[in-house]
Amino acid sequence: MNLNINLKLPTRGTLALVGSGEYLPDMEAVDRRLLGRLAQPARVICLPTAAGTEGDERIQYWSNLGIAHFTRLGVSSVEALRVIDHASANDANLANRILESNFVYLSGGKPDYLCECLEGSAVWEALCSVLEKGGVLAGCSAGAMIFGSRVPRLKFPWRTRPAFNFLPNTFIIPHFNEFPPRLLFLFKMLAGRRLVIGIDGFTALVCSQGGVWVDGKGGVTLRNRRCQARFTSANGAINHEATGERIKGNKDFALY
Repeated sequence: MNLNINLKLPTRGTLALVGSGEYLPDMEAVDRRLLGRLAQPARVICLPTAAGTEGDERIQYWSNLGIAHFTRLGVSSVEALRVIDHASANDANLANRILESNFVYLSGGKPDYLCECLEGSAVWEALCSVLEKGGVLAGCSAGAMIFGSRVPRLKFPWRTRPAFNFLPNTFIIPHFNEFPPRLLFLFKMLAGRRLVIGIDGFTALVCSQGGVWVDGKGGVTLRNRRCQARFTSANGAINHEATGERIKGNKDFALY
């Protein structure tokens, strides 16, 4: 049974979708390998945008954590930009600083808010430019979810909204081995007929025009309504038409 993964990425760049653990020691090895994909010395930008509704303390927390993390990895050029709403995402100065970078990291928060901030903005255009020039764009948790076709609105009534669709017809679920079963069930319901990409904590699904592969401590689960498969770093590249085992029974959203 096929589990089709299609990519709609700008040429040359690398997209890393992380399940959880941004800027923590357990992700250092993964981030070193991502930095190693750059052709030039790293110029890193950390964006706490998804946490923009959580107050100055949390915004500063993510900013400081990102700077400290990449400094530990030996990056001499790293900064966090206060892109926290749609207005700041249209700030030409902030967008230009992103254009001068080659590695951008979107930390966690609210996926629907992150989409609202970036949609149609100068910063979004700059992020796409980083990829087009061969850079790395990494997103963790909410920062990963926005690259599927839709994201959940994290308020009642639960609905979804369009996302940026770099992985068409997918619904990306981070924290896949960490969320409680009821929340996973809800996310699978919201996914509908789309391919679910479940990314474990401290794990990255790395995507480029050259292939798709898993890096980190856990695995990535691909699941549609008929079959599923789990991949780890030991599997090597995931084919664009991966195969999986049929799900037994008639429960479209069986918990596992």
